Amino acid sequence: MRGLRFLLLGAVAALCFTVTAPKAAAQVAVSVGIEPACPYGYYDAAPYGCAPAGYYGPEWFTGGVFVGAGPWFHGSDDFRGHVNNRFHPEHGYKGPSPKVGEKAEESKRVDSAHFKGNEERDGRGHVTGGKK
Repeated sequence: MRGLRFLLLGAVAALCFTVTAPKAAAQVAVSVGIEPACPYGYYDAAPYGCAPAGYYGPEWFTGGVFVGAGPWFHGSDDFRGHVNNRFHPEHGYKGPSPKVGEKAEESKRVDSAHFKGNEERDGRGHVTGGKK
């Protein structure tokens, strides 16, 4: 519900800017992405559902905030981070996953000493070949 409210608010704001913008000789396209609010990150492939704790390694978080993946990736072009693909539905995972908007539980955060990654990816969801 909260996500829908932000989407609607963003659409209204975009409409207001479009209506009040002066005409210019050149056109500029602006894309505004609304990032899902998943406590431990979200999968890097459509439909971008919330990933469970333990899917992403600690390098995917800055100050406890997920840097993003797929279209919402906020890291550098040469970023590489580990994932545990056993927590991905395409690899047979059928366990619990958090819902959008849920709060992260501190006890479920994964640090580098306890993370069991098995695949390295860039921020756009491409496997880069590195193993942890």
